[in-house]
Amino acid sequence: MERIFKLKEHNTDIKTEIIAGITTFTTMAYILAVNPSMLGDAGIDTGAVFTATALASFVACLMMGLVANLPFALSAGMGLNAYFAYTVCGQMGYSWQAALAAVFVEGLLFIILSLTNIREAVFNAIPKTMKFAVSVGVGLFITFSGLQNAHVVVDSTTLVGIFSFKASVDAGTFHTEGITVLLGLIGIPITAILLIKKVKGNILIGIFATWLLGIICQLTGLYVPDPEAGFHSLLPDGIFSMPASMAPTFLKMSFAGMKIMDFIVIMLALLFVDMFDTLGTVIGCAAKANMLDKDGRLPGVRGVLLSDAVGTTVGAAFGTSTVTTFVESSAGIADGGRTGLTTIVTGFLFLLSLFLSPVFLAVPSFATAPALVIVGFMMMQQVTKIDFEDLSEAIPAFIAMIAMPFLYSISAGISFGVISYVAINLALGKRQKISPLMYALAVIFILKYVLLHS
Repeated sequence: MERIFKLKEHNTDIKTEIIAGITTFTTMAYILAVNPSMLGDAGIDTGAVFTATALASFVACLMMGLVANLPFALSAGMGLNAYFAYTVCGQMGYSWQAALAAVFVEGLLFIILSLTNIREAVFNAIPKTMKFAVSVGVGLFITFSGLQNAHVVVDSTTLVGIFSFKASVDAGTFHTEGITVLLGLIGIPITAILLIKKVKGNILIGIFATWLLGIICQLTGLYVPDPEAGFHSLLPDGIFSMPASMAPTFLKMSFAGMKIMDFIVIMLALLFVDMFDTLGTVIGCAAKANMLDKDGRLPGVRGVLLSDAVGTTVGAAFGTSTVTTFVESSAGIADGGRTGLTTIVTGFLFLLSLFLSPVFLAVPSFATAPALVIVGFMMMQQVTKIDFEDLSEAIPAFIAMIAMPFLYSISAGISFGVISYVAINLALGKRQKISPLMYALAVIFILKYVLLHS
């Protein structure tokens, strides 16, 4: 273990890495339930998607752990699966086989870009201040996501609002949705206290403590499951299960009926979102773990990006949407994960989930939400490293930070951050601060919004 993962060099040990891997898996296991549901709306066999998602995640995590030796876990990305199901297959009317073909080609392109150092060069070209800003932005993003998962934040006439317990009592939903919201809120101080007390595995313990409270509520009748409304039993309906066959989706990619221009647009959309969501996630998590060197670079980033690209390609071949690096990796990092052993543990849990899916899928979103909120707080601490006296650095950083939660997009945060950084410093005559690649990125981002969002 020491020879492969260099645990002592990274000031960690096997126990810490295992706990961190379990934590990361627990916070992202929801994808095993969500992804089949979403891709099922596109007409794909949900059982096959579950198996494809778990296996692709295992392969990608294994590669990340062995090639990059970094604690960044991968699975089918949220947002990318929505684009797959509801835009490509829904609005544009293409088959899921054609959508898988687009994902497969995207993955191959990313492999080429990773091997030719283009993606690594993009990572290194982003200024150090922007990297810290991205970390903060990612923290705000996952905090917002956690609050949404717990239904604390809901849709409103003011775009977003806070859950109303009074309204839930009046509507008769307090013992379903209302209780889960309450449990999510209770889980935040529980996890916070564990963190403050420096309890080992505090985030993981917080998740299971919140889940246990939910089980107690169900057993006492305080929580009443309502599957039709999306509020399921908190008790696993079994322990073991045999994996569903991937035969309905395996190597089923097809270009039949795909218009060339539509294919290019789909490819570009997938490429931009995947590439810059990945970069944002990696920057944010690496900054939180103090993995960046004095120049703001991440040693071994090529392995990260290559693993991400291979995961996408393998995932499409298996029958799932784009596999990407998960921001929930920050939960494992917060629990002490520093090497690829964390990621390999996460990967094997994905593999194990094929046989223990009733247990893993029973972890409710309100139990993982407090973990995301606390991790968001921890990532927020990177804001102290931004020089707010230098407004030419601070304002683009601020734009990047707020764009992520407000626009609900990590890639949008990077895009607006880069564009504003180049525009402001160019206008101020500080051309020496802007690398040629930053100019290129700014132009690409502008074209992206002009051509793909028209």
